Amino acid sequence: MLTVDIASLGLEPGMTVLDAGCGAGRHLCEAFRNRGVHVVGCDLRWEDLEKTRSFLCLMAKDCDGRWLVAKGDVTRLPFQDGAFDAVICSEVLEHIPDNRSAIRELVRVLKPGRPLVVSVPRFMPEWICWALSTAYHQEPGGHIRIYRKQELHDLLEEAGAACWSIRYKHALHSPYWWLRCAVWNGQERSPLVKLYRRFLEWDIIHHPPLTRYLDKLLNPLIAKSIVYYTRKG
Repeated sequence: MLTVDIASLGLEPGMTVLDAGCGAGRHLCEAFRNRGVHVVGCDLRWEDLEKTRSFLCLMAKDCDGRWLVAKGDVTRLPFQDGAFDAVICSEVLEHIPDNRSAIRELVRVLKPGRPLVVSVPRFMPEWICWALSTAYHQEPGGHIRIYRKQELHDLLEEAGAACWSIRYKHALHSPYWWLRCAVWNGQERSPLVKLYRRFLEWDIIHHPPLTRYLDKLLNPLIAKSIVYYTRKG
């Protein structure tokens, strides 16, 4: 399931992409499919880095770019200024106490004029999750803030990343999280949660036109994620 539109990055052979907080590598692997594109992923969780490494090892047989994954803190990225042709940071900033430092680092390691794409949970669907379950946002390493649209826009602009587009993604995932939050302590036993999870897994695999249409129709209203497409000045 991709939140960021990789095609919007304008990738060409020889370019290098950083996915800061890459998780299990969904966006990193998609970028690596581009001919001659090199990818770098960093995250704090070894388990996720091992998954990403395994996926990239398998893909390397058919891809001609290079790849690297490393443990790293988004607030102190171990890279030189202007090292990357594109930077992705998807569903990460809501976890980080010092989000201003993280945003400054994302911009610092990016080449001038190149894209930085950031996604976070959208305000209203996330607020509903917080209202339904206190435990949801008190999980270790969980969400510590809810961004308003203009708030994150201003933080990005302040750091030197000019926003040229804002998009919404994954409306069909919001009800799933509301269901989970409504029965948080018993979510693993909930028939409704299990049924909705199976539906989402089926949808991700098969991409039927009807659910694509519903997702697009509902994204302006209840999208789970808001995505900021910016360029470094």
